[in-house]
Amino acid sequence: MTATATRYDNETKTVERAAVAMPDGKAMARNLTPAQKRAVAFAQQQILRARAARKAKDDRQAALSRMWANADREDGVADMANEAERTRVVSGDEGQISLRKVIGEVLRSLRTKDHKTLREVSGKAGVSLGYLSEVERGQKEASSELLVSITQALGVRLSDMLVMVADRVREVEAND
Repeated sequence: MTATATRYDNETKTVERAAVAMPDGKAMARNLTPAQKRAVAFAQQQILRARAARKAKDDRQAALSRMWANADREDGVADMANEAERTRVVSGDEGQISLRKVIGEVLRSLRTKDHKTLREVSGKAGVSLGYLSEVERGQKEASSELLVSITQALGVRLSDMLVMVADRVREVEAND
């Protein structure tokens, strides 16, 4: 047996003896070697860091939840106010409906109603964040394969998304 292995075995036995010495499982500090004391201190620091990180994550999630709740309340008011603007944007300057813009509008509404960020959806769909943003803004045409991956990332069937697009086109046509 090597010297390192022997020292490790001795340290392990010391820790086991220390753990047995106290009935509640807490090791007595005087039975630990300096290396073991450093390891315990390091482990305690890691635990504190993990707790702080978990608390920060929970705080961020709570803030996001509050933000989404406020956005949901404001959406009802904003939807009525933005209806004329949405019709103008979807129709374009010549009065023709831009299917690309309608698809983008529907994808964005699905994403925001599900409280997902562009980053989350782009990661799940395997699409760059910038490209997905351009599709949502109606600046890029999305292929059928791309639409399938985006709708899957949103948890919606492609057919349901296309029905929503058709309904939106009907609304715009009815307003013209």
